[in-house]
Amino acid sequence: MNTNDRPLLGVVLMLGFCTIAPLIDVASKLAGQAVSVGSITFGRFLVQAVLMAPILIAMGLSVRLSGRALHLTIARAFVSVISTWCFVAALRSMPLADALAIVFLEPFIILLIGRFVMGEQVGPRRIGAAIVGFVGSLLVIQPAFAAFGLVALLPLGTAVSFALYILITRALSAHVHPVAMQVQTAFIAGLLCLPFSGLAALVGDATLSLSMPSGIFWLWCFCVGLAATISHMSMTYALKFAPSATLAPLHYLEIVPAALFGYLVFGDFPNAITWAGIGVIVASGLYIIHRERIAARSLSASRALTEAP
Repeated sequence: MNTNDRPLLGVVLMLGFCTIAPLIDVASKLAGQAVSVGSITFGRFLVQAVLMAPILIAMGLSVRLSGRALHLTIARAFVSVISTWCFVAALRSMPLADALAIVFLEPFIILLIGRFVMGEQVGPRRIGAAIVGFVGSLLVIQPAFAAFGLVALLPLGTAVSFALYILITRALSAHVHPVAMQVQTAFIAGLLCLPFSGLAALVGDATLSLSMPSGIFWLWCFCVGLAATISHMSMTYALKFAPSATLAPLHYLEIVPAALFGYLVFGDFPNAITWAGIGVIVASGLYIIHRERIAARSLSASRALTEAP
């Protein structure tokens, strides 16, 4: 492949992710009409593991993990389970675009974790943009909370856990091939679902316990795992071909197909206040990405000056 074509391919793959990822949510919402959240979550990882395992074998990749990689993979699987469960549970009541708009707080959460937990240098402008983004999320949460109650807070759980998922993935990518990472995470996540489901069955919690799909709901559960597998591999390889600074702004385009699918399939469409909140969140996120680019250029320039003879 021509080196000049790699960034373009990365952009195409990222656009593919933005188009396919909302189909995970559509299938989850359809399946949730008759299948428990625990079953949809477990099925998502089971299908991913089954679909990716033959690819792993065909590529001759190893599934062995070092001590650090194993710990990171378990952590990645755990936050992935939490992220999936929270969002699937939210979609049982909330429109797709409303829930996804709240999840878009994830870049701001990564920024704040980097500043206050990992000790990274984050300027006041980016902190200010994160605060503005949070205010935008309140515009989305407020009408959703009035309509759906505490369920409107579940996408916040997805935002936090997915932010941790991204940070762990960054650390793990230096040790594990992307295909192996998907198989290992799916396998471990599926195993983690089982004790939670068993405990839920003992206490009579139908939300987390496993239930057997029937009829068309088998197809919807399978589509959750299929769309998740394709979209996440698209994102993984997109980041391999193009820098994250190029791809990150494209992620916000996911709201467009999410709103379209939500309207076509379920008749849901965000109201004016929700769209205002989405606009604030997207604008704040794009500003943070802009400042990240400036910071990266400044760091590269200072390193070049330091290394110059």
